[in-house]
Amino acid sequence: MVHPASGFRGTRAGVTAGSGSSLQSNDTSSRPLPRIRVSYWCAKGHETQPVFLKMPEDQIPRTWDCRRCGGPATRDGNEAAPDDLFDDGYKSHLEYVKERRSGQDAEDVLAGALEKLRARGVLSDELLRDT
Repeated sequence: MVHPASGFRGTRAGVTAGSGSSLQSNDTSSRPLPRIRVSYWCAKGHETQPVFLKMPEDQIPRTWDCRRCGGPATRDGNEAAPDDLFDDGYKSHLEYVKERRSGQDAEDVLAGALEKLRARGVLSDELLRDT
């Protein structure tokens, strides 16, 4: 019996690494398909390197989403995707919060949270005066 935490979970008996699909021919010399790593750069200079099956150059995507910032990335590092495309699509959590709340709302939320901490005895007024 195979232990559930072992690396063999989800495999069938007799399957070897790189054997491919059961729909492929069952010749003994089967090898994994060749792959290539393609570099993409976004406007912020982040590099993303997805792996594709080896295919003709015109079938490889010209743009790819940056894994770090979510902005569009192109294959030419000198011709990075324009920064204005990034501003339209990807926003951080803080940017969404700032759209919904004003500075006064932030002050009110902070005051309410501090009041709750004082009521529970977690925060004393002496600590606030020192900061």
